[in-house]
Amino acid sequence: MKKLLVISPYFPPVNAADMQRVRMSLPYFTTLGWDVEVVTVDPIFADLAEDDLLLQSVPASVRIHYVKALHKSFTSKFGLGSIAIRSLWYYKQKVNSILKADKFDLIYFSTTQFPVCVLGAYWKKRFGTPYVIDMQDPWHSDYYKNRPRSEQPPKYWFAYRLNKYLEPIAIKNADGLVSVSTGYLDQLKSRYPTIRKIPSAVITFGAFAPDLQIAKDNRAEFKPLLNNEHVNVVYIGRGGKDMKKAIDPVFAAFKSMLEQDVEKFSKIRFHFIGTSYASMGKGVQTISPLARQHGIEKYVIERTDRISYYHTLVTLQQANALFIPGSDDPQYTASKIFPYLLTSNPVLAIFNKQSSAIKIMSDYGVQHVYSYEEVSPTQLSFFFKQLMDDTYDTVRYNVHSIEKYSAAKMAQAQCHLFDQVINAGS
Repeated sequence: MKKLLVISPYFPPVNAADMQRVRMSLPYFTTLGWDVEVVTVDPIFADLAEDDLLLQSVPASVRIHYVKALHKSFTSKFGLGSIAIRSLWYYKQKVNSILKADKFDLIYFSTTQFPVCVLGAYWKKRFGTPYVIDMQDPWHSDYYKNRPRSEQPPKYWFAYRLNKYLEPIAIKNADGLVSVSTGYLDQLKSRYPTIRKIPSAVITFGAFAPDLQIAKDNRAEFKPLLNNEHVNVVYIGRGGKDMKKAIDPVFAAFKSMLEQDVEKFSKIRFHFIGTSYASMGKGVQTISPLARQHGIEKYVIERTDRISYYHTLVTLQQANALFIPGSDDPQYTASKIFPYLLTSNPVLAIFNKQSSAIKIMSDYGVQHVYSYEEVSPTQLSFFFKQLMDDTYDTVRYNVHSIEKYSAAKMAQAQCHLFDQVINAGS
């Protein structure tokens, strides 16, 4: 049995998007020939909400090592809140001791807390252990560089320069790359020609069906967020001005439907939930201002506070229809699409036409998936009419695609890349 050491600063019960790939893959790694141990930050040092139900999907056989981190209350005085920075020293010490005591065939960084990845080059040099980095998001990016300061993330000046320095250290020495986007890999290979020949693969997040059953079994634990007297169209995930192009045509089409038949379409309510990464009660609304511009603020409810993963799944199941707006970034993949598809509720999705999410959802057989560059008012009006006339057929997705994009298949693809890496080095 080959041995894999996974580096994931966030891990259950911490409710973070970037640990979902690892969590959903763990049940399959052993059967694919890989014995896995995980090194994560002790949840008491994390700065995100917890969801104990996430632990139900983690195999009991997986050994989990915990590291400490500097407390955010201390480091924030110096403008440093990243869990990767806060835990970097502790990760170095802990993994040093693990690699001294046991031999691992591969180290796998699966996180968007990218600064921790620089340790891969150090461990490779000291212990000879190859490593793979999972690029779930861009690391060093110029996306916000020329945008107004009001649209840039907090501490962008510092983060941009830190990432520009750290990324080449980690990437140039990597033995393999996983990415959710072909664009991410192309950018890195253009930036660092020395990695053009290392094993790499585009692997999306997968659909993990067991989560739906966990949500159903525990739905009584969660406060309902939807009013059953309305026809509820739900989106759960971050907001932001980069989604304006995807949301604008939907709001415009809905306004037009109201003008045609206000009695009929006024029953619709749009819910945007968990739109901010800010701490509880401190999020700034980014969707409601757009609704006001269209004059439909009465029909749009935005809750900036994030909810737990299984509360999300329960709420998606309770919705009448689901809306997935994409970023104007062409590389945006929206890993959240699979929980939406698992519910078998009607879906309206709008992305940049270059986003891989369009192909995936089209493969599934989603009826209403469009690019914001090409979507027409007629198409969107048809969606709303179907919704209110209850003329949707039972949602049945392509069986081949359900299997193709399952978490089990995605785990298989990861392990194939792992095997390529260790075989290349043998």
